[in-house]
Amino acid sequence: MRGLTILGATGSIGVSTLDVIARHKEKFSIIALTANTQVDRLYQQVIEYTPKYAVMADENAAQQLRDKLSHSGSDTEVLSGIKGLVYVASLPEVTDVMAAIVGAAGLLPALAAAKSGKRILLANKEALVMSGQLFMDEAKNSGADILPIDSEHNAIFQCMSGQYRIGESLGSVVKRILLTGSGGPFRATNINELSSVTPDQACAHPNWNMGRKISVDSATMMNKGLELIEACWLFNTNPDHIKIVLHPQSIVHSMVEYSDGSILAQMGQPDMRTPIAHALAWPGRMESGVGSLNLFDMAKLEFEEPDLERFPALRLADEAIRTGGTLPTVLNAANEIAVQAFLDENIRFTDITDIIEDVMSQATMQTANSLDIILTQDAWARDTAKTLMHEKQFRVV
Repeated sequence: MRGLTILGATGSIGVSTLDVIARHKEKFSIIALTANTQVDRLYQQVIEYTPKYAVMADENAAQQLRDKLSHSGSDTEVLSGIKGLVYVASLPEVTDVMAAIVGAAGLLPALAAAKSGKRILLANKEALVMSGQLFMDEAKNSGADILPIDSEHNAIFQCMSGQYRIGESLGSVVKRILLTGSGGPFRATNINELSSVTPDQACAHPNWNMGRKISVDSATMMNKGLELIEACWLFNTNPDHIKIVLHPQSIVHSMVEYSDGSILAQMGQPDMRTPIAHALAWPGRMESGVGSLNLFDMAKLEFEEPDLERFPALRLADEAIRTGGTLPTVLNAANEIAVQAFLDENIRFTDITDIIEDVMSQATMQTANSLDIILTQDAWARDTAKTLMHEKQFRVV
């Protein structure tokens, strides 16, 4: 039986992970569940799965959870803050860590899991975007296995040979990676109309059910830009060997082209339980709860070149990974601030990438060889993005 910590248990990935595990209770023991502020949802999960620990990132939420669990007679110990998250990611009885906290908040516990030699089911792409070399070095030094959960990176991993391990060089046998993306809700929208789209429209993804921040990232295609950076680290390659392909049906999750001309594709329903089950069972397989893909129901599969005028986030992400250093950290931090401002209806949709580009243009290049440097640059980029929004009065009228 494997001991599992789920970082971000109340989010969409966390909920899907628990759904898969519920089908295989004899294989997994839930050691810890964590959340940010969703007390009621985490309480229900704790009552159902009886973990040894529950962690709320927010201290006030942690106290509310303690009170609720105390009244119910639960023995689960409630921890709080970043120290609590790092602690449950490093416990000796934990073999697997689902790293599903959204954004930069997931960096430190994911790094703790890497340092502790855990099997890391990596759904938090920001950990690699912000600290790619540092993260991969920690995993290599400790012997940690990294298994990608993003549907695209998981698909790429599935299309590799059975002996391939994350972080190894692709060698000459792999010609390129074809990283697919749906194009989100605005793939065919008139570009002149994008400035007036609402948060609800941006969050209405045509295929996937995701949280609001990730949904906005999908709408700008910054999500795909972050995945480009993530893929470079996971597969030890560079952007010249990765091609982003728009695929609106979200059936082909990504492809790998080999030197002999063969292209291997991983296909399936747009359901995150598939990559989650693959990683949980690796190197084997197990039932996920996802229905079979009916090939006869698919009228066609479309593939398109991305329009960089429509999706400038792709250009910015490419610039960040090619420049390297702390620029990907700056890109991610500015994006998080701008996306939240858009969700709060303080800026327009098209302002998101304008703000990111302005912050990147002011960044001072630094080598991302220490956590202190990375966190300092992250804080600088967030402050700069907020200052820019205030100075330029981006506020929506």
